[in-house]
Parts: sequence; C-alpha cells; structure tokens
Amino acid sequence: MPAYQLTEPAVAAFVIIPLLLLAVLVWAIVAVSRRSGDSPEAARRAGVIAAVVAGAWMAITWIAGATGVLRAWDRRPPPFAFLIAGIVLISCTLAFSRAGRHLATLAPLWALVAVQSFRLPLELAMHSLYERGIMPVEMTYTGRNFDIVTGATALVVAALVVVGIGGRRLVAAWNVLGFALLLNVVIVAILATPVFSYFGSDHLNTFVTYVPFVWLPAVMVSAALAGHLIIARALAR
Repeated sequence: MPAYQLTEPAVAAFVIIPLLLLAVLVWAIVAVSRRSGDSPEAARRAGVIAAVVAGAWMAITWIAGATGVLRAWDRRPPPFAFLIAGIVLISCTLAFSRAGRHLATLAPLWALVAVQSFRLPLELAMHSLYERGIMPVEMTYTGRNFDIVTGATALVVAALVVVGIGGRRLVAAWNVLGFALLLNVVIVAILATPVFSYFGSDHLNTFVTYVPFVWLPAVMVSAALAGHLIIARALAR
C-alpha cells in the first residue's frame, strides 16, 4: 500500500463526503419528521437516533479498518464478508424503516435523486487513487466501473424533474440504471479482493480495508443503495 496523507484532496474526499452524507441524512430525517406531523421534540429525537446509529456504524467500520481486522483474508469467511452483509442490512433497514417511508413519501423526488450526485466527485477521487497506485484500475471509470454516469446524470435528472420536463418515468429509468451500475462496481470490487483475485494478483482491491477508504463501502455504497431503494419506494407509492 503506497503511503498517503489524510490531507491529500483525493484521500480527504473519503472523509468529507461521508460526513456530508451523514449531515444530509440527519437534516432530512428531521425535516420529513416535521412534515409528517411529528412534534419538534419527536423530530429532533428521530434526528438524534439517526445520528447515533449512523455514527456508530461509521466508528465501528473505521476501527475495523484502522486495526487491520478487515485484512484477515485467510479467514473463512473473511471479515470483509461481514462488512458487505452489514452494508446490505444497514441500507435495507434505513430504506424500509419509518424514516425511510417518510423520506420516500415526503421528500421531493428531485432531492432524492440529487443526493446521488455525490458519486461524481467520489469517482474522480477514486481515479486519482488509481493514478497513485492505491487502487486497481478495474474500480475506476477507465476500467470496469461506470458509476460515474450515475453521479454525472443525477443533477441533470433532478433539474429536469424540477422544471417539469422529466417525470416519474425518467426517474424510474435513471434509478434502474444507477442501481445496475452500483451492482456492477460492487461485483467488480468483490471479485478483485484477495479471496477471488479475478483480475490478477497485481490488481487487488485491498485499499478499502484501510482508513479512510473503508468508508467507501461502509458509508458511500450504503448511501447509494439506500438511496435507490428509497427512490423505488417513492415511485411505487
């Protein structure tokens, strides 16, 4: 693993983006809770619960990356598999919880789409890490990861919805595309781990087991997956 500093812009992005996503989540939950008719106290309580649960998940995964727990690839199953399971569990729990229902029914559809634009700067940061030799090319837009399309089109689709040009069908098509691209990069990331070494021993995905990069799967993939599920709920209501 090449040496890096948290102050480097491409590295700092893996701290700044997750923290911004946390702030947006808490603010949104408080806002939709108030819209649902909850009292200010109940809305604040919902925000605090969201902050505590999300903060705990971020702290646990950070510690797991800092202590090297996730790098025990010789174990069966490897600890990284539990991280993947936790991502699915966290995402589905948020999307299908009361808070997720409020977000799907009370938050503007364009806003739910716009949040996914965080994937554009993320992909740019990831490409910079590849150029530094920190991550394999397969996980960038010059390799097998095309998730930058989701981030680049999120603001466009959101803007079209706001001005009334784009409708629910446009959002539905975009959501399916975004979910497919997310699934694609997750599969690529898993195949590139030392467990499979599908792309060769010199193209391994191990950087996500170090801090702050562990927040790529733990926070940002979770946010992307939960976001697509919540949008699907919004479209299905």
